[in-house]
Amino acid sequence: MLSVLADDQQRESGLGRPGGARRRATIHDVAKLAGVSRQTVSRAVNDKCEIDPGTKERVLEAARLLDYRPSRFARGLVRKGTVTAGLVIPDLMNPFFPEVAAGVLEAAELRGWQVVVWDSRTDEAREREALDVLSHQADAVVGYFRSPDDELARHLGGVPLVLLERGPQHTRFAAVGIDAAAGVEQGMAHLVRAGHRRIGMLDGVHGPAPRRQAFLAEARRHGLSVDDGWIAMCPEHSVAGGEEGMARLLDARPELTAVFGFNDLIAVGAMRAARRRGRRVPEELAVLGFDGLSLGELVDPGLTTLHIDKRRLGRLAVEQVARLRAGEEPMNGTDAWVIPELVVRASA
Repeated sequence: MLSVLADDQQRESGLGRPGGARRRATIHDVAKLAGVSRQTVSRAVNDKCEIDPGTKERVLEAARLLDYRPSRFARGLVRKGTVTAGLVIPDLMNPFFPEVAAGVLEAAELRGWQVVVWDSRTDEAREREALDVLSHQADAVVGYFRSPDDELARHLGGVPLVLLERGPQHTRFAAVGIDAAAGVEQGMAHLVRAGHRRIGMLDGVHGPAPRRQAFLAEARRHGLSVDDGWIAMCPEHSVAGGEEGMARLLDARPELTAVFGFNDLIAVGAMRAARRRGRRVPEELAVLGFDGLSLGELVDPGLTTLHIDKRRLGRLAVEQVARLRAGEEPMNGTDAWVIPELVVRASA
């Protein structure tokens, strides 16, 4: 009978999928098939004595049928009482995100917590997979997610969630945001004071819209004749992506005198593309970044940028988790925001 129920459950839950793809069975799946609680499943697979032998046999049979493999967390290899936080990062090759992760790790270590890191590679399917796994392994999840709230909730299983770079007013979950508008305001004012009126933007294809919206709003506020036609999308948040986007923007707007990059890597790519076109930086093209990576000090000319305290972003996320675990309301005001600061170097 369990075998028939297992087949039905696999079809309903997506455990078995066309083409041989198969979602990993979770403790919840085993509990549902065996008709017991998750705690009972844990006792059975960890060979605890406080369980009825018949129930234990039924649970182990369900686990076998579903090919359930308990994680090292479920096997009790983590110290008893330790809080485990899951951290979902979109791109560990981008130097911005390891700094955020460092802030999370530092703050978690001070509290005696452990952190499990997952690289989603800016893939929404991997984001959902991360939630499916971490909801059974972690006590809370912190991370970058592109999916809407309802989609996240379906994969979260009730575990506390703190979203990074999604402002508290943009989600029903706890969040820590970057005040993009305050940063862009500083950057655009700097470029306008330097005499620039023809300013373009290199936007990130996976980036949050607030930076683009803030750029257009500031262009209007300064009376610039700038619209969506002055924005080029970069295929990657990388130096190569910035080079490609800058080349297209210069083709479309050769009269450009300044450009604002979605992040520092894109801005460095913009400088490289400008040089190949014979445009001197900053004499003929000013370039402004948005991140504050240490890379900006190493390039020539040094990159003017909007510096984000990335470690503080991670520390604030851990503080939000602590509040949720204590049953307190998460921070929703200015305490939940990181405000960029203009760092002027030689590129603009």
